[in-house]
Amino acid sequence: MSGDAVESPDAPPVADAGGHPAPADAPESVEPVEPVEPVEPVEPAVPAVPVAAAVAPEAVADSATEPDAAESAGAPEPAPDAVRRRPRGRTSLIVLAAAVLGVAIGGAVGYGVQADRDPTPLGVLAQEHLAYPAKPAAKAPDPLPASEDHQVKTDGDLTKLLLDRPKGAKTDTYAGSGWIGLSEYAAEYDSPDFMFGELAGSDIRRIARQSWLESGDRETKIDLLQYRPGSSVGARDHFDGQMSYLLADDDGDPVKGSLDGRAFILPVRREAGYEPMYEARAIAVRGDIVMDIYMFSPEPISKKTIRSLAERQLERL
Repeated sequence: MSGDAVESPDAPPVADAGGHPAPADAPESVEPVEPVEPVEPVEPAVPAVPVAAAVAPEAVADSATEPDAAESAGAPEPAPDAVRRRPRGRTSLIVLAAAVLGVAIGGAVGYGVQADRDPTPLGVLAQEHLAYPAKPAAKAPDPLPASEDHQVKTDGDLTKLLLDRPKGAKTDTYAGSGWIGLSEYAAEYDSPDFMFGELAGSDIRRIARQSWLESGDRETKIDLLQYRPGSSVGARDHFDGQMSYLLADDDGDPVKGSLDGRAFILPVRREAGYEPMYEARAIAVRGDIVMDIYMFSPEPISKKTIRSLAERQLERL
């Protein structure tokens, strides 16, 4: 549409603005047309176009074909499908299984080959008959007599190897004599339960005792502790344990006839209301037997007394 009047091929000429008809070369028979009111020109309504629609078609085409710059810069390109890998360790297991199977098959084949072969005969001995000496071997020596065999002596009655009581001495009924039980012996120590466990765990065999009372209330007690032979030397272990306790106070005096036996004068025991008590002790080991001697007296005991008693007892062993 435009601002001019709409014309039609068959329509008469439109009047001008003054209402007068325009001249035309029309035939006379045409009736005059009534004047038409002028129509104000109407501006065409332009629809609102989005910003994106205003973009040129070429730009739209380019944007459709090219990826977004922001997306191409920020997002990584999709990686191609990764090749599926075999789990780790499976190859090693396959190789190991193949190796084991190969060894097994090779052993079986080799065994079959050897089994089918004929046995190889052994060579002839260079000497068919054994030669013996013209004279017989020397006769084995006779066993030692009981008087010289220490093991025979100690395997017998152990109470017979104890010293005899001195003349005029009385039997100490409190300490006892003869065979002593393990619990009875352990009860004489400061820690009976501990001592019982130590002795029982060391495979102690038996305990023999000799005791007596002399004039002046001097008490003497001799114990022989015999252990069973085994992987651990129980007699030596017991001796070392007692020596570690005794050597803490005094070095003692060596006892003749023993490798490391010692005689000790122990500290005096003093208690209010009682007489002082003097003590001496001697200990030594001979084979599987531990010799342990105690002396108690209200009067002092000399080192010579305890040492000579220990030496005489060792001679009996």
